Amino acid sequence: MTVKTVIKQMRDLRYNKTPGQVVIQYTDHCNALCPQCGMRKTSRFQRHTLSRTQVRHTLRAAAERGAYVVSFTGGEPLLFLDELTDHIRYAGKMGLEYIRTGTNGFFFAGKNQGRLTARVERVADALAATPLRNLWVSLDSSDPGTHEKMRGFPGLVEGIAKNLHHFHNRGIYPAANMGINRNTGGEATRNLVPSAFSNQSEYLEAFYHAYHQAFSRFFDLVISLGFTMVNLCYPMSITEDEHNQGLEAVYAATAQEDIVRFSRKEKAVLFKALLEVIPAYREQIRLFSPRSSLYALFRHYADRADVSYPCRGGLDYFFIDAKDGHAYPCGYRGTESLGPLWDLKTETFDDIKACRLCDWECFRDPSHLLGPVLDLWHNPLKLMRTIKEERYASSLWLEDLRYYKACGFFNGRKGPRSIKKISKAA
Repeated sequence: MTVKTVIKQMRDLRYNKTPGQVVIQYTDHCNALCPQCGMRKTSRFQRHTLSRTQVRHTLRAAAERGAYVVSFTGGEPLLFLDELTDHIRYAGKMGLEYIRTGTNGFFFAGKNQGRLTARVERVADALAATPLRNLWVSLDSSDPGTHEKMRGFPGLVEGIAKNLHHFHNRGIYPAANMGINRNTGGEATRNLVPSAFSNQSEYLEAFYHAYHQAFSRFFDLVISLGFTMVNLCYPMSITEDEHNQGLEAVYAATAQEDIVRFSRKEKAVLFKALLEVIPAYREQIRLFSPRSSLYALFRHYADRADVSYPCRGGLDYFFIDAKDGHAYPCGYRGTESLGPLWDLKTETFDDIKACRLCDWECFRDPSHLLGPVLDLWHNPLKLMRTIKEERYASSLWLEDLRYYKACGFFNGRKGPRSIKKISKAA
């Protein structure tokens, strides 16, 4: 991070803005079978990919609005590798400093090792020649067989183990990214049903232990595969209660299927288990999920306490839909099209400043992490009250900041610092 960037960010905070980000759903084409996603290749709907003009106008508008982060997502964006790398280079020219994209890792799957290596090297070479900062590879389960069956890519996990180093050799350190679902622990979590227990308390206790173990196994797996960075996506679904409050997904990576649907009490247990597993792995791998945000989500679902900071979606963060190129406050607020990003008028967003309706970590986590910094600038008395009343939450937030700094703010173009340094900081 340059001195110029720090000065710019301090100026933004002074004007009650956080470092902006734009998630561009470049395409909804996909070649995977993921049961939790509405964009799987067997889904029947008209597919779309943004035009070069739409992407460039959006990137230019993002830069003019002072955004720092742009993420290209899908579908599977690497199906259009040449076009994608062109967009990434243009984003860099526009001054967007944190450029990210992700993949289902299809190019790691295959039986012919020679062809597989050549394919992986082609992708790694193409991305390494751009200003891309972070690349994530999706993994759906701590059980390799379950993941490969869900995605429809046999041999993918072994392919990652044998070929991930080709990215490292080119200065790209991909992150493993798992969307939490009922297959997270393979059969151990998939077969959990309340009817098998005498009461809800027994079920939730078993649910907690199963997911606690599943998260541990997942972190062990990605470390063994050679990943140096890892993140988890919170369950991407909309409950009936959330739908009644106005949520209607525009981002089809959300789904209505049972595999990603959890009750409020189950969500509380999920976030509690992840919150408690993370400390054991922060010394072994750069682990992005902030514990302060997980604790806030746990409290939200356990006792309906709003200890989190409201989401900045629609204020500093925007989602761009592949269908029409329009901006939305996030991927879950599909009834609130804001039109093209370059036509956006910020003064119309007073009514969405306190949104906590979804758990989309792409927007909720940075909103929560940066909320206290905004309070420091604009409402220090509120910050002091929060620190006094929520001592544990505040200690987690400070711990997260120290850890993020020790991890170099998760720069995917640099290898991890020594475990000892990260351990001491956290």
